[in-house]
Amino acid sequence: MTSYSINPNSVDPNKNIALYQQVKDALLKLIHNQVWRPNSLIPTEQELMETFKVSRTTIRQAINMLVQEGLLEKRQGKGTIVLPLKLVGNLGRLRGFAEEVMERGLVPHSQLIRAEFVSMLNFEKSVLQVPENESVLIIERIRLANDVPIALERSCWPEKIGQILMKYDLNSAKYYEILENHGTFLKHAKEKISAINATLHEADLLGIRAGEALLEMTRLSFGIDDAPMEYTRTKFRSDQYSYDIELTR
Repeated sequence: MTSYSINPNSVDPNKNIALYQQVKDALLKLIHNQVWRPNSLIPTEQELMETFKVSRTTIRQAINMLVQEGLLEKRQGKGTIVLPLKLVGNLGRLRGFAEEVMERGLVPHSQLIRAEFVSMLNFEKSVLQVPENESVLIIERIRLANDVPIALERSCWPEKIGQILMKYDLNSAKYYEILENHGTFLKHAKEKISAINATLHEADLLGIRAGEALLEMTRLSFGIDDAPMEYTRTKFRSDQYSYDIELTR
């Protein structure tokens, strides 16, 4: 990879922003837009110095910041390579997969596997406090970021909410956004995370090998009235997703 992919005008010494931060932002855009593809070498320090017309120290500061953020990796004798983007979930924030993906500058997408109302889901009906004579909407999707399969998602909703969601294209639907537009808001949720291994079927859907590690997250979400409104089990590829937890004392 050479420096021709870089816009040298993206760095302006007259801006009230540190040069290393401007260089970092320019490189970050190349990574997010996949101009620099995962596992490819980035230009050398000398090439970047000549392109941006800045010092070696400035280039190194920008690169080191991206290394610390897990976007680049320095390899002895080879140079600096682009690491595959890894989504990071924050346990302190209630948000959907699409929101997490877009915050990383990627494009979210879904592939619908199944969507139907089912009456014989006793556990899910119990968790969601659904009356015995009502059904639960079950939606199963493959979640992708920039067309890369990241997770398998199985969400269950009370019938009343399910009837709203079924009016939309579930390949692109952002559940929380849809519900908010219909006056239904989430207040809080409980999550549980565990480590599991991918079955042959799950591995086939995610494009990995059977037995590879997955992060399984189960979420029970509650509305403004504190009534359960969503029960979701999502299985993430551990090589593409991690959780960020901030602790205070």
